[in-house]
Amino acid sequence: MDSIIPLGQKNTLAEYMILSGADNRPPMLDKDLYDSWKSRMELYMQNREHGRMILESVENGPLIWPTVEENGVIRTKKYAELSAAEKIQADCDMKATNIILQGLPADIYSLVNHHRVAKDLWERVQLLMQGTSLTKQERECKLYDAFDKFTHIKGETLHKYYLRFTQLINDMNIYNMKIEQFQVNTKFLNSLPPEWSKFVTDVKLVKDLHTTNFDQLHAYLEQHELHANEVRLLRERNQDPLAFVANQQMTPPHFNTYQSLYNNPQLQQQFSPTQYGSIHPTQHYSSTYQSQPQFSHSSVPPSYPYQS
Repeated sequence: MDSIIPLGQKNTLAEYMILSGADNRPPMLDKDLYDSWKSRMELYMQNREHGRMILESVENGPLIWPTVEENGVIRTKKYAELSAAEKIQADCDMKATNIILQGLPADIYSLVNHHRVAKDLWERVQLLMQGTSLTKQERECKLYDAFDKFTHIKGETLHKYYLRFTQLINDMNIYNMKIEQFQVNTKFLNSLPPEWSKFVTDVKLVKDLHTTNFDQLHAYLEQHELHANEVRLLRERNQDPLAFVANQQMTPPHFNTYQSLYNNPQLQQQFSPTQYGSIHPTQHYSSTYQSQPQFSHSSVPPSYPYQS
């Protein structure tokens, strides 16, 4: 088989699989995934014998058959009169048309089967699936708008966020929309929620955003997802007024008393142990129930006279 993609230049695992396992029949067109089908069809053609010539027939048109003058009359050469290279090209023209037709569902096939030239057939299918150039331009505008407005969805895991972003970039690549690598990486990082801010800063310091791809950024950030989730939970707890009230109600009253004492330097000085001796704020004794400790709810804990 004559494959025009050298082994070291294939881009994805999917291309390896398509080129190695697509010998049986062409991929069938899914009308909702035309761009993907087009890419797979091109790979399928390249993997056939004389694949380069087949693809050139689709992109540039068929062989222009040479002519010959016979008895003063100019006529097109017959197939048997073609050179070896011309015969191969003529065969590739027919193979290209056949490959495209085999990859079409019945409803689309019935609309285009009158075309016998692969280039015309290919362009007709594209027009049916994509519409005019204006429609293509509208789709590109929508993708640029989606890129501009892309953001994290509340409750979304880092992995799901990464998959959505990957799908968007893949759709833009299908339309050959040019975006700088730095712009892609910056968008991926800056669209993350606030709990990722520390880790985003860290990754910007250790990675060159002009050469790194966002797959590597995702792998780096994924190591810190547990800590980012902890930061998010702590922030949500502090920002929720109901949770704050519930936390205050669950706090023992005497704890609030000690906390106010601790935060008030004047009270600390007034009840300094060096001035009054040892302070026992946890309990005071009643003349009636001397053995039962009680908690004080006053703003200042009780003190006891110094006993030598």
